[in-house]
Amino acid sequence: MSQTSQETARNKRYPEKGNSSLDSDDPTAFRISHLCEMLESYLEMEQVAEIYQAYLFGAEAHDGQRRVSGEAYIYHPLAVARILAEMHMDHKSIISAILHDVIEDTQFAKDQVESRFGSEVADLVDGVSKLTHIEFASKAEAQAENFRKMLLAMVKDIRVILIKLADRLHNMRTLGVMRPDKRRRIARETLEIYSPIANRLGMNRMRLELEDLGFLAMYPQRHRVIAENVKKARGNRKELVSKLEEAVLERMRQEGLTGRVIGREKHLFSIYNKMKTKQLSFSEVMDVYALRIIVDSVDMCYRALGAVHNLYKPVPGKFKDYIAIPKANGYQSLHSVLFSPYGVAIEVQIRTEDMDRVAEAGIAAHWLYKNDDDSANNNAQIRARRWLHDLLELQQHAGNSIEFLESVKIDLFPDEVYVFTPEGEIMEMPRGATTVDFAYAVHTDIGNQCVAAKVDRQLVPLRTELLNGQTVEIITAPNATPNPIWMDFVFTAKARTNIRHFLQHLQYDEAEELGKRLLNKCLAVHGTSIDVIPEEDVQLVSEEQGFVSVSDMYCALGLGNHIPVVVALALTQIRKKTGEGTGNDKEEKLTPQPLAIKGTEGAVINYAKCCRPIPGDPILGFITAGRGIVIHTQDCKNVAEFRNKPEKWLDVKWEEDIQGDFPIDINLLVTSTRGVLARVASTIANMEANIENVNIVERDGVHSTLSFTVMVENRRHLAKIMRELRKMEEVIRIQRVKK
Repeated sequence: MSQTSQETARNKRYPEKGNSSLDSDDPTAFRISHLCEMLESYLEMEQVAEIYQAYLFGAEAHDGQRRVSGEAYIYHPLAVARILAEMHMDHKSIISAILHDVIEDTQFAKDQVESRFGSEVADLVDGVSKLTHIEFASKAEAQAENFRKMLLAMVKDIRVILIKLADRLHNMRTLGVMRPDKRRRIARETLEIYSPIANRLGMNRMRLELEDLGFLAMYPQRHRVIAENVKKARGNRKELVSKLEEAVLERMRQEGLTGRVIGREKHLFSIYNKMKTKQLSFSEVMDVYALRIIVDSVDMCYRALGAVHNLYKPVPGKFKDYIAIPKANGYQSLHSVLFSPYGVAIEVQIRTEDMDRVAEAGIAAHWLYKNDDDSANNNAQIRARRWLHDLLELQQHAGNSIEFLESVKIDLFPDEVYVFTPEGEIMEMPRGATTVDFAYAVHTDIGNQCVAAKVDRQLVPLRTELLNGQTVEIITAPNATPNPIWMDFVFTAKARTNIRHFLQHLQYDEAEELGKRLLNKCLAVHGTSIDVIPEEDVQLVSEEQGFVSVSDMYCALGLGNHIPVVVALALTQIRKKTGEGTGNDKEEKLTPQPLAIKGTEGAVINYAKCCRPIPGDPILGFITAGRGIVIHTQDCKNVAEFRNKPEKWLDVKWEEDIQGDFPIDINLLVTSTRGVLARVASTIANMEANIENVNIVERDGVHSTLSFTVMVENRRHLAKIMRELRKMEEVIRIQRVKK
């Protein structure tokens, strides 16, 4: 049968929907008949028939819609389905690809799709659809929330992201018709999010195309220059690559090894990235030649490595065994760099046929080669599922969509190091990860209770960065909690998100407790307290004040975002309306009592750095939105500055038995003699006080000023320290500093 006859027969079996659904005069258009023919090679006829019905439904839904290029809209879903068909995806995925824009861009809703094609397809289509019916404060927030929605759907069904990647790939292939600003925005999003996701799922072939298309749209001039130079260099390289291939094949034959040797060419975005990050010229990047050796078994991989190392000298420190320790995306291969006799370096990758398939297709290899039942495919699946589980944990602890998106971006760019647990288990961490990151990678509770770490049996600071091959042990304590300082050095998204989540909840709890105390203080003026007011009254007032719950109201009071007096008045008014009064026959006005500061309130009580108040100092509290109460000494010069805001000031006092250490600043004018700093520091230490900071300023060659920040318990403790310091003959003058 001629090609024209085959085309006619195919079109009769799978006719287009209407005359205008596809441009009839375009012979290159990919049609439903072409798709169905592809699908018949690996799907059942009943399934192909169902896909054809989905096409008819989609063509009707998108009838009259056209893309920016002017072509019928249905062409895009068909092209996305074609990409998935090339991966041998199941028929539900193909149906979902054809319908992936129906919920978002047409009048059809999810329940209509579900009634025609089932809940599985409806969930896949909904997972890919953007949130178009919700208004967001900014485009960034909308993008982040759509991304969060897609990833949560992906956790339930990995096919969601495969459909989205195929959708993005076709959009990138047809990006040229867009405005330049829109092209750059879509290209940046592709390079920052979708290409790294394809990499994380091991889909190397798709990643490379997304990167080069993104590079072309983002930097067209740079792309053109590099492409032209690669084309010029290609002619000179072909002969040399052929010689290298022949030499390696000959050595393998001598060793009794069979396999394929392929000369690889670097893709443009990889060349650009190396030039940019490593500050290399084009010629320096192109001086590295790449060969891929594909053999039949793992054993043969290591034998082939020995053969090429015998042929050409390996570069020290450039060997990596990703077969024994696969990458996070399941990629397996032996990597080595060799010195060749032609004065150029050779990058060699050695892998099996199965590893090569998984390296190119990644998680899609599960569908593409599912009949092979090989462990490499399963390995890629398991690692992808593990990553998705980590994403789910990230989103549960992320404060908002933008924070979640930033966390995922961090997680998508790992350069791995491999470390060991004390039991010998291998843990994969991104380069730059610290011992705290390791603790959270083991388990969230281990991270939260971490107090110290050992690397190769030696105690190290928690901020220590991990290196390949180290054994890491985490020491925990049951009552330990995350330290806010950890946020300055943790690297992984999981650690950062969990620490932030803990601190936010800690601040919320502290603010709630303080808010309740502030409200009680105001209610005491009216002769009542929160404990005797019915819960339903408190709930009613909290709703009137615009809060979802009583806890939220207390938290807002504690953080200074709402005024306690207003709530107290509302509570007393509601009690008068209900006739309950305040507990007395005649309301009794009481003298306001200062709020007692315990020193254990945490993040919602802050001590002003200008005057450094300590127990024993007369103090005042200043209510600051978002920070709670800032404590100043009554003689602080900033108190006068804020006197014109009496509603913000609060009478406070120290608790009788307050515990803890508080920082104060002291200046000493001393005679500049040898060892004076050591003697002053020793005196302070002998008085059981820690020195937080010290600074020395020479004045005239004879005298110096020593500035200390010292942790003290109270004014009596400070007075004892200053008395001891005055006894030193080198100390001329000492004073407590208030800025």
